[in-house]
Amino acid sequence: MRTTRRDLFKLGALAAASAALPSIAASTATTPVARAAKPLKILILGGTGFTGPFQVQYALARGHEVTLFNRGRRPSPEWPGEVEQLHGDRNSGDLKALEGRQWDVCIDNPTSLPFWVRDAGAVLKDSVGHYLFISTISVYADGSKPGITEDAPLAAYKGRDAMAETRGTLMADVGNLYGPLKALSEAEAHRQFGKRVTIVRPGYIVGPRDETDRFTYWPHRIAQGGEVLVPGDGADPVQVIDGRDLGEWMIRLAENGTTGTFNACGPDYALSTDAMVHGCHAVTGGPATFTHVPADFLEKHEAGLPIWVSRRDAIYGGYGAVSNTRAIEAGLSFRPLATTVADLLAWFRSLPAERQAKLGAGPSREQEAALLKAWHAQAG
Repeated sequence: MRTTRRDLFKLGALAAASAALPSIAASTATTPVARAAKPLKILILGGTGFTGPFQVQYALARGHEVTLFNRGRRPSPEWPGEVEQLHGDRNSGDLKALEGRQWDVCIDNPTSLPFWVRDAGAVLKDSVGHYLFISTISVYADGSKPGITEDAPLAAYKGRDAMAETRGTLMADVGNLYGPLKALSEAEAHRQFGKRVTIVRPGYIVGPRDETDRFTYWPHRIAQGGEVLVPGDGADPVQVIDGRDLGEWMIRLAENGTTGTFNACGPDYALSTDAMVHGCHAVTGGPATFTHVPADFLEKHEAGLPIWVSRRDAIYGGYGAVSNTRAIEAGLSFRPLATTVADLLAWFRSLPAERQAKLGAGPSREQEAALLKAWHAQAG
């Protein structure tokens, strides 16, 4: 149904807070970062993708020495300090550049295949003191119920040989292999590095540098104005984490020598779909209205709305309400949603016009209009 005056009163807290939201210019300002008590030698596997650059920037600001290992196929950002670059290819097992070196910490960002962890362990298990692995909440066997904790059962691998899986087989069967192979990669990390392991399981990672456009769809679409399709009744839970919050927290975990397994989902309060879209609107401004469309209608029409998962979903209904208590107790903190939205839009609007015109997620304006028209016709 269309958002009514009564609905807007329910969201009064958001409206009252909107006046205090930072502007885009203010939100992108940098805050001085204190130096760490003890500088570390940090090896980052990857480092030029989404969260890696945030890890590098924060580590340098904290006074750490950073080495990157990757294939060298992506242009490296301009770092605010000296960064050592080592090249190799984990697909072919070429890790020679890592041999004979010592680091305090290794952060493994891009791994989805167990043999990558096995091979890294063969070279690094006696050369690093602490291994941090970015996993995913997709490792859980049952994502249907809210409140998933780190101790919940993990997805089982049903293939013939996990160590023979490649990026090709993973991409060809991502729906069935991604979670189980990540779970086996976690197990391999413990096998190689013992108790010196930290497993971090994020959900949706969002913010500047996010090339998936999954969250970007919402502030970008709302900024365009007009009638915006909002999935469900607005009460479905949403969890997102700014890539900067994730990257910076991982450096602090390394500094503190924190081991264990953590769900890195945000924020630290219950965020609903309505709160998300109205929070975006508080930043973007402009004439936008919101029309709620039931989940069963959207599923029937294969709407493909990103980030949103119905709490009634029999498979993934709990993925918007994963427990993050353990991570918060370990120091995970979150910048305001308004800051993430403002900085994300500023970054997105800096991209070439042709890139902005082709989002990688969400329906087109024409598809959304057709869905709204069909819903209004059915609802009468």
